[in-house]
Amino acid sequence: MVAPNRFEKLLLFLGDICALFAALWLMLLFRYGVFPTPDIFFLHVPPFIILFVVWLVVFFIAGLYEKHTVILKRRLPSLLLNALLVNTVIAIAFFYFIPYFGIAPKTNLFIDLALSFILILLWRIYGYPIFSSRRKQNALLIGSGTEMRELRDEVNNNSRYSINFVSSVDLDAVDQIDFKTEVLDRIYAEGIQIVAVDLRSPKVGPILPHLYNLIFSKVRFIDMYKVYEDIFDRVPLSLLQYNWFLENISLGPKFTYDFIKRVMDIGVSTVLGVISLVFYPFVWCAIKLDHAGPLFSIQERVGKGNKPVKLFKFRTMTSANDGGKWENSSNKVTRVGAFLRKTRIDELPQLWNVIKGDISLIGPRPEFLGPVKQYAAEIPYYNIRHLIKPGLSGWAQIYGEHPHHDIGIAETRNKLSYDLYYIKNRSLILDLVIMLKTIKELMSRAGV
Repeated sequence: MVAPNRFEKLLLFLGDICALFAALWLMLLFRYGVFPTPDIFFLHVPPFIILFVVWLVVFFIAGLYEKHTVILKRRLPSLLLNALLVNTVIAIAFFYFIPYFGIAPKTNLFIDLALSFILILLWRIYGYPIFSSRRKQNALLIGSGTEMRELRDEVNNNSRYSINFVSSVDLDAVDQIDFKTEVLDRIYAEGIQIVAVDLRSPKVGPILPHLYNLIFSKVRFIDMYKVYEDIFDRVPLSLLQYNWFLENISLGPKFTYDFIKRVMDIGVSTVLGVISLVFYPFVWCAIKLDHAGPLFSIQERVGKGNKPVKLFKFRTMTSANDGGKWENSSNKVTRVGAFLRKTRIDELPQLWNVIKGDISLIGPRPEFLGPVKQYAAEIPYYNIRHLIKPGLSGWAQIYGEHPHHDIGIAETRNKLSYDLYYIKNRSLILDLVIMLKTIKELMSRAGV
């Protein structure tokens, strides 16, 4: 829609691939002082093409293909540099420790990395705008409430979107407006091509005949809420009524998705769970030396279908089980516990909960029983998030603000908008995106 579309993301991706291969060719030219022959070039292609695939995955994790970062020129050099530093570590491990793919001399690798950084940066700043440039389309926004103002401000204050709201109509005051002279005449005068309108509002009825006539003027209409969801990656809360859930939330069987997701849960959790056993003795020693007590804490939380599930975590507080209560004078977070929480090492034992089937790798984060009762009483439709299995990480954990060991109605209501987005759009692709973004978040916490 108004965000960079799939074609633009594909254009960025293809441009990055061309830049990587151009850097490889230039590296051979600079290294040997002559134009590389096809034999020399294709001799280097097999090992580098494997590396390029990994690098592109790192670019994705770093957010270089997201709609909020593809044209942020100020952040691009540091963002790209951080990604290439990670790629440097991967490249060194790849070429130095796997002799089969070794290249000589190793200097070629570092020349290629430097050239890749320069070419991709030039492509992103100067090349991409040439191929993707287009004049912004004038648009009209018709709606009401907080979401309308958020949408208008977000689109008009950022150059990354392809439209500009030159005018807006507040449906709460539509009765006081002469629609023909104040709106229709301006649509024709300013060449408005797109109208984003809240068609679900009962107040839009009186102006529908006027909007209908605009079809013959080749004005295109789009759903205001679909634009909002596309830009903010969450469901607008003002839209939530019973009909929205009947239309969008379906628990019909998704046999292929459910089967593959369960296989991924078991496979990934088993591998990571076995690897994590190496850290258990060190975590046990650190916890014991910091504060005497058990290694694990068992927390009862709300799972699928509002059924309680018991989750295992490394103990991070002076008391083994806090029951969802926040820190108080008799139960505090330990020094080691603070580190375990920051790095999310405390959640490693929950991998066994995933294998058992209590939770999934991806899904709405499970809450404690006490807060759930309060949230369900104060936040409409809150229990909808319990229609599916909760997860170790989720869409709301990546984007939303959420209270920790405290009751936060406003933050939880905002988090619900992300949970509903996930429930509505859940798929293997979205799960993969969440996994990669979670890896990015963990790396940033670790200072990578």
